Amino acid sequence: MACYLAYEDKGAGNSRLPLVLIHGHPFDRTMWVPQLAAFSPTRRLIAPDLRGYGASPVVPGITPLEVFARDVAELLDELGVDRFVLGGLSMGGQIVMECYRQFPERVAGLVLADTFPAAETPDGVRARAVTADRLLREGMRGYADEVLHKMVAPYADAEVAAHVHRMMTATSPEGAAAALRGRAQRPDYRGLLRRVAVPALVVVGADDEYTPVADAREMHAALPDSVLHVIEGAAHMPNLERPDEFNAALADFLRRVDD
Repeated sequence: MACYLAYEDKGAGNSRLPLVLIHGHPFDRTMWVPQLAAFSPTRRLIAPDLRGYGASPVVPGITPLEVFARDVAELLDELGVDRFVLGGLSMGGQIVMECYRQFPERVAGLVLADTFPAAETPDGVRARAVTADRLLREGMRGYADEVLHKMVAPYADAEVAAHVHRMMTATSPEGAAAALRGRAQRPDYRGLLRRVAVPALVVVGADDEYTPVADAREMHAALPDSVLHVIEGAAHMPNLERPDEFNAALADFLRRVDD
């Protein structure tokens, strides 16, 4: 399956550790455009569309995080990438945690943006099922309209908000619903974080309602070797809302991992 994922692969041939970036729900690889532009001149960057999202195949039903992680591993096998820095935002961050659980020996550093490690609550399981049913019944637009200004802050740049809205409305309802159902089944990664043996960067938007700063601080405290960066003037997608600040924090972290 993974060899059929759509993906960006920029900067091949650079000697530094590749950076692999995993998008969140319900987005696609274009959410990483500012990072691809900033870093690909000096580092290989790989950003896939997860199954069910973007230009990748749609697989209805239930897609657990462990399946997404296997797809990532198989894609990187296809591309001949053995060791890399791995980053993700929101659901992408949880997929990063699952990747580290499955193949920690391949991961040289973790970037966890606007995400959290806890298992789903019973209320959360029910809410994700209700949302999945709604997306299959109504499509993506109503949902996208409702959550846009939680994904990006109400004061976000209009072009950024429009990009985020386009990603959401272009997503397959079947793929999004399958991911929601699978994400509801995720394990608790808090114990895993305490055993992470590589450096980690925790990033969060100061005005993020989905994954508040308190969640980021808890992850930072759990990780043995981590840096926390809170980005002012951003909500759930600081890499798009405040790309300069996000990229500066990421550049500092990558220099440390490279050393």
